[in-house]
Amino acid sequence: MAMALLAAGTPQAIVLKPVANMYAQPSEETEVVSQAIYGSDVGVIEDRPGWLHVRTPDAYTGWMPAADLHRLGAGDRPYASAGRVAQVESLFAHIYQEPNVTKRRPLVTVPFEARLEVIAEPADEERWLRVRLPDDRSGWLQRGDISFDSKPLSIEEAITLGRRFLGLPYTWGGTSSFGYDCSGFTQMLCRRRGVLIPRDADLQAVWEGAVPVKREDLKPGDLLYFGSAADHITHTGMYIGEGKFINATTWIQPVIQICELSEPHWSRLLVACRRLK
Repeated sequence: MAMALLAAGTPQAIVLKPVANMYAQPSEETEVVSQAIYGSDVGVIEDRPGWLHVRTPDAYTGWMPAADLHRLGAGDRPYASAGRVAQVESLFAHIYQEPNVTKRRPLVTVPFEARLEVIAEPADEERWLRVRLPDDRSGWLQRGDISFDSKPLSIEEAITLGRRFLGLPYTWGGTSSFGYDCSGFTQMLCRRRGVLIPRDADLQAVWEGAVPVKREDLKPGDLLYFGSAADHITHTGMYIGEGKFINATTWIQPVIQICELSEPHWSRLLVACRRLK
């Protein structure tokens, strides 16, 4: 999808904030519809004073404050699209001004899945990597926070990954470890399995890349969709086996949690089950 944006000639911009909100309209007083994380590239659809209408690699659109983005000039390449690139595997990663955790506060704290350009791997600093940041500053990152080889996960590995996020806050519009909403969390788990599904729960439920499954035939990794009716889906989670599913929800406690499908609240709202092809 990102390549399609480039091929279409859509001007590009790089996200400068750890997590940047996308709004329904060019105003911070309107609904947050989604987010884009640090260093990610977005297509620019429209300019307004102080605002940019953007499209993320999953084809989602919204408005971002222009100050949250760096516009690329003609001939500039997207960030972290070439060379040695590290991906954050910790839930959060501090980036420091120097390779030391005690001397200065972090320059920035970035979320899980943020991609960073590595510019040096000094032999005398085995714990550390030097990275170029999207605003062209440099910083230092600990090796234990990153991976260079993020392969698609098995279903079991994706469920294990999901458990790492238990207790993190539910955030409407959230797509990062700073806070996910239900569809953002499910989308991330599928992305780590190597499958890019739509952003919103209702669109996920009818996506052609998944097939319907009966409740009695559920297997770990299947996707669950909840709502007042099949054409009014408002929530999603991933089935993990033994009648349980993992989801980002505001039900009882607004966090990522494991719930029982047999609970009356969930049982009466379950309207669709899907399995990735």
